[in-house]
Amino acid sequence: MVSVLRSAPLRVLDDRDLPAVRAVLAQDSVANVFVASRIEAAGLDSWRLGAEVWGYVRDGRLDALCYSGANLVPACAGAAAVRAFADRSRSRPRRCSSIVGPAAAVAALWARLGSSWGKPRDVRADQPLLATSGPPTVDVDPAVRRVRPAEFDTVLPACVAMYTEEVGVSPLGGDGGALYRARVAELIAAGRAFARIENGRVLFKAEIGAVSRSVCQVQGVWVDPALRGTGLGTAGMAAVVATALRDIAPIVSLYVNDYNEAARAAYRRVGLRQVGTFMSVLF
Repeated sequence: MVSVLRSAPLRVLDDRDLPAVRAVLAQDSVANVFVASRIEAAGLDSWRLGAEVWGYVRDGRLDALCYSGANLVPACAGAAAVRAFADRSRSRPRRCSSIVGPAAAVAALWARLGSSWGKPRDVRADQPLLATSGPPTVDVDPAVRRVRPAEFDTVLPACVAMYTEEVGVSPLGGDGGALYRARVAELIAAGRAFARIENGRVLFKAEIGAVSRSVCQVQGVWVDPALRGTGLGTAGMAAVVATALRDIAPIVSLYVNDYNEAARAAYRRVGLRQVGTFMSVLF
């Protein structure tokens, strides 16, 4: 019988494809942590994952992937795979709120999709992808700790402020913020939300948004605007990195906008080094 992977150059994958998918994702575990985290948690069946994972097959072997859900995320996609993923994306209405991933693949995807998907809200073409597997190179802030479930209402305004500042729109629109509130609560319950809280005021906060077997990715780093430039963010990130390396994954990563010089300098001081470049197209 002909292998299922040989039956078509592009198809929707399912749990039978898990070994081949893991092999593709392992080629760049830092860049692929978001896709790997979703698949490790939910498998490949689209009804459980809440998304489709498209596989591009070359010479009978799975060569590249594309996660198609709330985000469109290519993984290990060369030129031929990008063409196939773009053709499939164009065949249906846009359902994603962003295209994000390695810059070369995202740029090529957007070059093929832009004419049919319309003007995006923002394009961030140069987002350094950073990672570390070693301890922080500065002192940690001992006051940064995991957020407790009872502190949800204390932390939520800081989360909303960070998201709005970073993305340019509030996360509380559309469904009234139900999905965003649920996600914040989920991260707190999982022990992946960190903050320094004094007298009911959040001074610093960050979350671990994606976790695979080998990598975790920090997101949502925020410092109270009145305290920026004081070193609070550097020491806070050092605390998050130290805890994540100890308790969550052997590599800690994140990506940052190229123009955010203050954040990039803080991450360098902590010991994070650039290992790639991401690009995001936001709708």
